[in-house]
Amino acid sequence: MIRKATVDDINAVTCIYEDIHTLEEEGKSTIGWIRGIYPTKETAEKSVDNDELFVMEVDGIIVASARINKIQDEMYAEGKWEYPAENEKVMVMHTLVVSPSHRSKGYAKAFAAFYEQYARENGCISLRIDTNEKNTTARNLYKTLGYKEIGIVSCEFNGIKGVNLVLLEKPL
Repeated sequence: MIRKATVDDINAVTCIYEDIHTLEEEGKSTIGWIRGIYPTKETAEKSVDNDELFVMEVDGIIVASARINKIQDEMYAEGKWEYPAENEKVMVMHTLVVSPSHRSKGYAKAFAAFYEQYARENGCISLRIDTNEKNTTARNLYKTLGYKEIGIVSCEFNGIKGVNLVLLEKPL
């Protein structure tokens, strides 16, 4: 089940972030995030406050989360989008995470399907996502789901310097 997150879900989402940071620090995963900078507990708290955090719950356990909204980060202005759309017609998914202990079960694909349906229900015609160039797992996932990489922007992103941000899109 995917649903809007509540304050009660913040600790579970934060644990997923921390588990991912640990894998990155151990060299077992390459996402491009940095513990204490992004994502953090404050990331989850702000997302709940803004009513844009969604969680996937399986057997009472939060196994995945993402922020979904119509907010395009400022770097998106540098993108050469193939499917131009007014801002209110673009849905964006940010910070999709799956608990490392629940990977390879199709949860990321299910979350992406939810995101696409949510965008349709909210009158959007274009889907946009970004990821760090280093995150080949996410890039491969999005490619299999029909997203096209339209460019890479070098920037400071979410407080992390030297990011090559991959911009992706898919029309609805």
